[in-house]
Amino acid sequence: MTGTLQLVRLALRRDRVLLPVWIIVITGAVAGTASAIAELYPGMEQRVALGVTIGSTPALQALTGPVFDPGSIGGLTAWRATTLATVLAAMVSVLVVTRHTRAEEETGRAELVGACAVGRHAIGSAAVLVAGGANLVIALLLTLALAGQGLPVAGSLAFGLAVAGVGWAFTGVAVVAAQLTEHARTANGLSFAALGLAFLLRAAGDAAGVEALSWLSPLGWAQRVRAFAGERWWVVCLFALAGVALVGLAALLAGRRDLGAGLLPPRTGPGGAGRRLSSPSALAWRLHRGALAGWAAGFAVVGTMLGALADSVGDVVGDNPQLAAILARMGGAGALVDTFLAAETGLLGLVAGGYAVQATLRLQGEESALRAEAVLATAVSRVRWTLSHLVLALGGTVAVMTAGGLAAGIAHGIRSGDPGGQLVRLVAAAWVQVPAAWVLAGIAMLLIGSAPRLTALAWAALVGFALLGQLGEVLQLEDWLQGLSPYAHLPQAPGGDVSASPLVWLTAVAALLVLTGIGSFRLRDLTAG
Repeated sequence: MTGTLQLVRLALRRDRVLLPVWIIVITGAVAGTASAIAELYPGMEQRVALGVTIGSTPALQALTGPVFDPGSIGGLTAWRATTLATVLAAMVSVLVVTRHTRAEEETGRAELVGACAVGRHAIGSAAVLVAGGANLVIALLLTLALAGQGLPVAGSLAFGLAVAGVGWAFTGVAVVAAQLTEHARTANGLSFAALGLAFLLRAAGDAAGVEALSWLSPLGWAQRVRAFAGERWWVVCLFALAGVALVGLAALLAGRRDLGAGLLPPRTGPGGAGRRLSSPSALAWRLHRGALAGWAAGFAVVGTMLGALADSVGDVVGDNPQLAAILARMGGAGALVDTFLAAETGLLGLVAGGYAVQATLRLQGEESALRAEAVLATAVSRVRWTLSHLVLALGGTVAVMTAGGLAAGIAHGIRSGDPGGQLVRLVAAAWVQVPAAWVLAGIAMLLIGSAPRLTALAWAALVGFALLGQLGEVLQLEDWLQGLSPYAHLPQAPGGDVSASPLVWLTAVAALLVLTGIGSFRLRDLTAG
């Protein structure tokens, strides 16, 4: 453990911008949600009506969890914000731990640090302390922000600890993943796959009313803390136990491997490359195919779940005559189902933006690992090498959205008795989201070409667009501010009038960003900012 505190100081210095931004975003999103709910639903009857009708729908419970106290502002805040806040806390924990553990070993910096008076477990301990400390700050700020709006202190504290607990649990997941693989990308992939599985378990359990499934997920634990609804403080102990157990497991695993190596040995390839690897495009496909297959499989699973649950949204009409009258003027319960499918397809589009950013940033990863230099030393131009990756980033975005649309269309079509028609509608709706995701790929390419040290801003743009889309209306933000997100300009599909104009303009913006990024990349030195 020697040198742990010095490494903590170094990590905090390196993350002096990243961590405060994430903490402010999480705290601001939750505080803004509570404020908006208090303003939009000031009366008890309004809040109960919202919780009993919309909040109790299985399809929406799969996304946001159950409503434990629909009559209070705190109860509705916990229902609306828990999933978003816990997922963001888990993501930042994973990224911080991987950045200061596996990424350090992959680049060789850990070996240089280890050559000094630094203990075997100092690097991992420092990463865990930084991530754990960030989650404690999130818990404190959430407690102060919610209590400052007049909500009960006990509920505010329980909510903050639930969010921080999920972050702590996935800190343990990330530090274990860092022991298993040699590469930071793979460690992040394993951790985010665990987060996706946790979300699916919680969603399936809440939608089907099977508590046992929800209890298998840390995200389900956060809901079962029951902030503002008769707090269960003992559930917070589950997070602590899970985190400690995972960190302890990581310490044991670290003693069983060499520095820079993972416990899962990499596959050994043939001694000579075949003809299929004789071009930069073939090499790019070899590098991207695993991630693309994983993303497509994940989208297919989520699309199937959303399609199967879509019809349950119409059930709220029977219990609410006023809503039934409104929907009759809009086109009946089918309009509500289409609105749900359009909203969830939009969420898939946001996640597809994550794939677009990740695949595009593979260029920067190859460059920083000095592998791009070896490729470009041959008769391969920078433009050709860049385009080989961008084709897979842009085309892969279409592929993952198609997988989600196909799965949702088949599942919803079987439930509604129109598999062919629904498949076509939902695949088309999925394709509508693609140009906005391409804009994110363009932002990533622009940063690679002009400011490679700031490529993390591509992820910041994704998070910012997501918050504008999910909370813009709730927080009653100005139209011009919501319009900063490319997703705000997409037509509603299915169920709305789809115009080609915004899709063409977004595609043109994405192309401009990509071409500018390629041009900037041609003019700068490799591995230079």
